[in-house]
Amino acid sequence: MSDINEASAYHENTSGGKTAFKDYVGKFAHIEDPLERRRLALEEIDNAGFGWTQIKMIMIAGVGFMTDSYDIFAINLGVTMLSYVYWKGKIPDSTTTLLKVSTSVGTVIGQVGFGTMADVVGRKAIYGLELIVMIAATILQCTVGQSPAIEFVGIFVTLRIVMGIGIGGDYPLSSIISSEFSTTKWRGAIMGAVFSNQGLGQLFAGIVAMILVRAYKDDLVFAKTGAECVGRCIKANDQMWRILIGFGCVPGCIALYYRLTIAESPRYSLDVNEHDDLEKVADAEAVVDAHAAEIVAPKASFKDFIHHFSQFKYGKILLGTAGCWFLLDVAYYGLSLNTALILQTIGYANNSNVYEKLYNSAAGNLILICAGALPGYWFTVATVDTIGRKPIQIGGFFLLTVILCVIGFAYHKLNEHGLLALYVLAQFFQNFGPNSTTFIIPGEIFPTRYRSSAHGISAACGKVGAIIAQTCIGTLVNHGCAKDKPNCWLNHVMQIFALFMFIGIFLSFLIPETKRLTLEEISEKYHGEIDTTKLGKDRYAPTTQEESYDSDLKQ
Repeated sequence: MSDINEASAYHENTSGGKTAFKDYVGKFAHIEDPLERRRLALEEIDNAGFGWTQIKMIMIAGVGFMTDSYDIFAINLGVTMLSYVYWKGKIPDSTTTLLKVSTSVGTVIGQVGFGTMADVVGRKAIYGLELIVMIAATILQCTVGQSPAIEFVGIFVTLRIVMGIGIGGDYPLSSIISSEFSTTKWRGAIMGAVFSNQGLGQLFAGIVAMILVRAYKDDLVFAKTGAECVGRCIKANDQMWRILIGFGCVPGCIALYYRLTIAESPRYSLDVNEHDDLEKVADAEAVVDAHAAEIVAPKASFKDFIHHFSQFKYGKILLGTAGCWFLLDVAYYGLSLNTALILQTIGYANNSNVYEKLYNSAAGNLILICAGALPGYWFTVATVDTIGRKPIQIGGFFLLTVILCVIGFAYHKLNEHGLLALYVLAQFFQNFGPNSTTFIIPGEIFPTRYRSSAHGISAACGKVGAIIAQTCIGTLVNHGCAKDKPNCWLNHVMQIFALFMFIGIFLSFLIPETKRLTLEEISEKYHGEIDTTKLGKDRYAPTTQEESYDSDLKQ
């Protein structure tokens, strides 16, 4: 009866982040047996429906991806604005590459660093810290200027690396926190919806860019070329890029309070923080049954991490998630090589003056995002829990292989409208395919003690692929080309990217299916751990403790 009184004394705190990421462990803290406490807490999460709690979860966790994709879109247009401020409209190729790749370098560091830290000190202790880094670096970028004492590019690139570290940390943290708090039935849809904020970030950036360029039209329209952009034209561009990039931290500032005030992940609390309590129960029961000692997973350590993933049956899963993400991001960059021609096809390549060049670039990219990328994200959200992760990923890799082969081998036979159709289809099947599933699967498939680290490693491999594509493969488009015939090798580059997608089909077979399985069932099935929630259910049949609990409540 004392348990009942303690249970009735519990008052749920729903302030801040706990309105979405609730304290499920605290709710059952009055249950003394750790196995039963674990079972009750996880059952409440796994059997929940889809409502406002899940929608708030998507909004809080999705902000980081909105900021990430906003920045990627914003810097592409921002580099053009910067070129008018510092380079008379003709920025060196090496500087352009440096400005764009620097964020990816930081992202790799953040994905591995924050991912590992979240497994060591907990999700709650880290969640929000990566957003603070992101916000601070973004604000500082907007205050940087050229002076005799400093080199603008050097300081700007350094700050973008720091910002990338914050962005990188958001990948494993938002994925695993969404996964560990989600209902089993709709876990894939929730994680997919969190990731789909990438598309919303691009949309948001495009709209902000169009509004800015329109607002400064009178200061831009008179300049026909970069050389003519002087005085108020330079000032307008200088103000626009700062506002455009700075606006990216606004959603993060709104969500920061909620991230800092979430409850600790119930899975982390029960599997890692309460590991010693479970071990005591296992040791006590091992006196009666020697197999009881096996119910507790090994304690997390670097040595155990190496031992676990050095076994092929477990290591192949990490190889699959990391390898597929690497292959995808190599080709993901490849599509952007066609953007200039696509914009020309839809009538947004006119650049008779500085205003038209900036406005058409923003508007044209916005149209392409709405045509292919956004629908792809939401098709994944709608079907990932019914079709499954693995079929969507394999199907996406297959269709991307076909599309890139057509572009590569028939490039000179395609007219502009045919290339536009293939480009939009590729954007669609990237997002209704491996771009979404490579994010979702690592957040589910690994055991709790290494879930964040393994996701961070997988995501970092993806960014390494993007860096290689931009710095190495992407430069091949002008291989052996005459100065008056640029991009003559583009068709062969598309063929190379098609090969990467083809390899991705087979690497995906290393990854198991996770739909409609609890995280504990996944760890039991694919990592050899025992699902203790089932043990708790067996030990506490309805005729014993739960039945007396119910009867006491009725009295």
